[in-house]
Amino acid sequence: MLRPPVTIPIAFVRGMVSGVQARGLASEPLLVEAGIAPELLREPSALVTADQYVALFQLLMDRFDDECLCFLSRPLKRGSLALMARSAISATTLDVAIRRMAHTLRLLQDDVVLEPARDGDLAGLMFRFAQPARAQLTFLHELLLRIFWRALAWLVGGQLPAARFDFAFESPAYAGSYGKVFPAPLRFGCGHSAFWFDVKHLQSPVRRDEAALRSFLADARAQVIVPGRGDDLLSTRVRSHLQHAQPAWPDLIATADALHMSSSTLQRRLANEGTTFQSLKDELRRDTAIVRLNTSAVPLGALAFELGFADSAAFQRAFKGWTGSAPGAYRRSGA
Repeated sequence: MLRPPVTIPIAFVRGMVSGVQARGLASEPLLVEAGIAPELLREPSALVTADQYVALFQLLMDRFDDECLCFLSRPLKRGSLALMARSAISATTLDVAIRRMAHTLRLLQDDVVLEPARDGDLAGLMFRFAQPARAQLTFLHELLLRIFWRALAWLVGGQLPAARFDFAFESPAYAGSYGKVFPAPLRFGCGHSAFWFDVKHLQSPVRRDEAALRSFLADARAQVIVPGRGDDLLSTRVRSHLQHAQPAWPDLIATADALHMSSSTLQRRLANEGTTFQSLKDELRRDTAIVRLNTSAVPLGALAFELGFADSAAFQRAFKGWTGSAPGAYRRSGA
């Protein structure tokens, strides 16, 4: 089935290479090799495709043989995530799996400790850093939270709804981009970074075996760092409908009718999810444009027509407003 394109805010790209930069190494050649124009890092509103983001992640791990991207005092060698997952799949419950993964990680490095935690009716996994210098690396917190939350969800069948995410740093300027990555209430300035879920899930049985693990590891990098689709959200259904209707780009009334609800109901339910129909439409047009500019030689005039614009000039103005960059910067990164 045709899926709406996924893009990643440039702040997460900037964070991904910050470990390399902290070691005094040049990140520009790595960005170029991953198909990302280095000048995009200077544009706060820029985005890259999910494929570019995963390619950069893979490149960093392969180049430095480090699944933690140069953020720890010594490399977390390739195969470490597989080793932790393999230690957990024979566990009877999620509770046991968490403790096994935490123990295995402790054997592999000395910088961060995973600690099971409780807060009333919530259970969680807390990250404790041995060195203050490591604790100051914002992207390291983000990376660990994503990897372990998504890995534990996979162990119990794919669903582990987060009740809250805690961050041991103040709210960053790009916190508005956290919604798809960390889909739960957020707390900043906490003593430790952690994610929390209903305590009842601790007794959920581990539902994976060796065959499932091999399948998971084949695409694990994309699964743990690319935002989930949120298939149960109305906004996801709206994006999917708009994607399949291209190049017609139906309006609010037509979309509500296709989803078997009134336009007022559609607007109200989207507002409850923190978005609007026009925002979803513009985001999809933006993401589609970024992917097309990176993967094709389509003329800007033709692309403008595909996206529902009157002409190329209108499209270029909108694109500059969405991303802070002209379409040419994205086309160069694709080349």
